Amino acid sequence: MMRSDYDFSKGARGAIVKQTGKTRISIFIDNSILEEFKTRAERAGSGYQTMMNEALRTYLQNEEKPLTASALRQVLRQEMAEYVSKPAPRAKPKS
Repeated sequence: MMRSDYDFSKGARGAIVKQTGKTRISIFIDNSILEEFKTRAERAGSGYQTMMNEALRTYLQNEEKPLTASALRQVLRQEMAEYVSKPAPRAKPKS
């Protein structure tokens, strides 16, 4: 039986069960990109959203990190140490 009055003063907006690990978002994707993911996912027998998520994860893992000053100094130290430790090449005698 329904009551005529309910107290929502301590209620909160949002999902009843919180999602863990994934977040629902709205984004704009080019139609051609979306269609290609859907086509490839259908061929692979998986979901296109899962495939897009995997593609983004792969991109982030393979993305080159920007070269920092400290990393550059480290590389230069290593290269200079090798260069300094090698004997200088001798000039070939002229015939």
